[in-house]
Amino acid sequence: MASFVTNLGRRVSYIDAPTLSINVGGTSFVYRDVGPRNGVPLILLNHWGAVLDNFDPRIVDGLASKHRVIATNYRGIGASGGTAPVTIDEMARDAIALIRALGFEKVDLLGFSLGGFVAQDVTLKAPDLVRKLILTGTGPAGGKGIDKVWSVSWPLMIKGLLTLRDPKFYLFFTSTANGRQAATAFLKRLKERKAGRDKGPTPGAFMRQVKAITAWGRQAPQNLGSIRIPVLIANGDSDIMVPTENSIDLARRIPGAQLVIYEDAGHGGIFQNHADFVPKALSFLDA
Repeated sequence: MASFVTNLGRRVSYIDAPTLSINVGGTSFVYRDVGPRNGVPLILLNHWGAVLDNFDPRIVDGLASKHRVIATNYRGIGASGGTAPVTIDEMARDAIALIRALGFEKVDLLGFSLGGFVAQDVTLKAPDLVRKLILTGTGPAGGKGIDKVWSVSWPLMIKGLLTLRDPKFYLFFTSTANGRQAATAFLKRLKERKAGRDKGPTPGAFMRQVKAITAWGRQAPQNLGSIRIPVLIANGDSDIMVPTENSIDLARRIPGAQLVIYEDAGHGGIFQNHADFVPKALSFLDA
């Protein structure tokens, strides 16, 4: 297991990192902070219904081998206080306030799925705050099929209940042997942390985030051509949650964006291909 020096001088991996909290405008936000203290920090923004324990430890530790990495929760999710927002706009404003409360004037962002929506909006709202942007398993405002996430997801959530599997087994990975093997490995990694685990999302918060995602899929397209920082986009070739063509659309609309599409991979393509994705992300961040 990779481990990294914290500001306390001891070495810690993501599954052992303490859960910290910070008061932002009267609301407590929880986060975990790993990696070296120097350089521009990388802020992680996660998927619908995700808490701190839903970040893939292989990706976090891999990125934290060279960069300070801070994993965060949205308002009203997990152990973070407040009520979950029903718009991406509010989530982005929260993220900006959190970053500034942590004392950062410049950050890199990695957004997965819902987190990618938020990361785009943060970059458009506060362009001077973001140095580099990584968008994974995500799509633009008004992107094709994004407003159908709930109708695609709930039957597979029921299937998960009936087969005693985490719904991400079906939602994030292909139904091929390769996809199923990757799904099993990923879900096993998410259970590696044994102590001090985050609280799961409440059903109410989960459904409020569905409203935010649906609204994002229906809102007018944003001017992505105004994003003038380096952008890396990654997805699987068979994403059923945020259809892969949205990643291609992002790369077409953002000047100079790099695009990585993984074969025989779904929404969780970066988890399935973490051994390839981490070096690509590090190379992008360090360029």
